Amino acid sequence: MADPRTTAAQVKGPIGEFGGGFMISREAKAVCEEYGVGPRELYFRGRCGVLGECDADVVNSVVVFFPPRHVEESWNGGRKLAAQQAVELYAEVCRAWGRRKLGGYDGCSRIAELLQPVVEQASPIGAPLFAGWRAVPLADDPPARAAQLMHVVRELRGGLHANAVIAAGLHPLEATLATSHDATPFGPAAGEMIAKFFQWPEPYATPGPDVVARRAAVEETTDELMAPVFSVLDDSESDELIGLLRFGHGR
Repeated sequence: MADPRTTAAQVKGPIGEFGGGFMISREAKAVCEEYGVGPRELYFRGRCGVLGECDADVVNSVVVFFPPRHVEESWNGGRKLAAQQAVELYAEVCRAWGRRKLGGYDGCSRIAELLQPVVEQASPIGAPLFAGWRAVPLADDPPARAAQLMHVVRELRGGLHANAVIAAGLHPLEATLATSHDATPFGPAAGEMIAKFFQWPEPYATPGPDVVARRAAVEETTDELMAPVFSVLDDSESDELIGLLRFGHGR
């Protein structure tokens, strides 16, 4: 039977994929083409528009793992989309992606049922994007609703993870390079690949043993911070959620 910490560790991979996959989807590309914005302009305006119309420094304070200049250029470059409009478009991209990727999966309704109390009862402290996205109305149909809820949970883990990285004294680039990631929208990926995707300028320094060890400890800390979030599920519900996400993983 899965305890809350085990649940947090077991679901982070599929939630990372399902909850973030829409960001690099054909649905997102179609919105970029329709509204004349770049992929990163939509990404930052859509994802971070829940913060409202704000200075790029505010966005930098929460996205953490991207180079500040890239964030500023993308956020300001996408101002042709009002923040609220960008959020609405991005939410619909998430829903449409969920319908396409998960529409044939019968487990969607139950995933949504299990994740909704997790999202509703979680503390927003230290996770402003989670708080913002939790306030966005959920879709009614199960595939879209499940995808949207996974996105919200992903934002919660992302915010808490960023706090753990900062507390460990790691630079965001160091943290990115020091491990392989299995919770990305495109599945498992090496740190250097993620750093390039985030637009950090090369060349990259090879992380030393101390950095690698601290990054590994950060992952453990993030699982511990997420454990209370899943404590609203009993053991059988936790096992069910893990099984449903594992079965759907890679669809």
